[in-house]
Amino acid sequence: MIYALPPLIAEPIFHLGNFAVTNTLINSSLTVVFFFIIGLILRNKTALVPRGIQNFAESILEIIIGYLDQVTHDRKKSMQFLPIVGGIFLFILISNWAGLIPGTGSIGRNLLVEGHRELVPLFRPSNTDLNMTLAMAMFAVVGSHILGIMAIGFWKYSNKFIKLGDLVKSFRKPGIGIMVAVIEFGVGLIEVFSEVAKMVSLSLRLFGNVFAGEVLLTVLASLIAFLVPLPFMFLEILVGLIQAVVFSMLTLVYLTMATAELPVEAHSH
Repeated sequence: MIYALPPLIAEPIFHLGNFAVTNTLINSSLTVVFFFIIGLILRNKTALVPRGIQNFAESILEIIIGYLDQVTHDRKKSMQFLPIVGGIFLFILISNWAGLIPGTGSIGRNLLVEGHRELVPLFRPSNTDLNMTLAMAMFAVVGSHILGIMAIGFWKYSNKFIKLGDLVKSFRKPGIGIMVAVIEFGVGLIEVFSEVAKMVSLSLRLFGNVFAGEVLLTVLASLIAFLVPLPFMFLEILVGLIQAVVFSMLTLVYLTMATAELPVEAHSH
């Protein structure tokens, strides 16, 4: 059987009014439902000696908190960042692995696409949609700035980027300090653009790796026997885990750096 290569853009399966429900949205929604069900199951699990799913969930949380502590060196910050970093990690991990479930990419509907009918998969890995990865990257970067402002104050935090205060102070005492202040102001503007670059790199890294894996498995399933692609599926399981770790750890680094107090010499002369 020859499988069609997945397009770059997620395919709409049906519409709710003017809103197109794509196959990647279906996969991400199923992932959210999965976590919702797990949450309902764990809600009443309060045994002092955990068993079964409670024991498994607590062990996962302990591992995640351990990694957070290694970066933040502060348990209070680790607990503050846990819902964000842990949620992103688990969502990306399960979304990536859900794309390897048999039927994903092969079960679909015959829909009219550009004047001819073709099989459109009902399920497609959610992280092969650039809209999804870009939304998560924006959430991570913008969220780090919001928490940074909440932690150290708007003016101190904004001085990490646009050093207007230092520039104004330098003109009160003419000298070489003016040149230093102008250079720092320019560097601050570059930092603003670097924040946009963070969002682009985060989203494209995750999208590119997951999409490339989907294309690879599609090509192998089309050209060679069923059992031969299995090693590559195990490789994709590993890649899915690595991408979840990379994305969440970078988010943690952004959050930690954003909420760190500036040294006195960095914002005063």
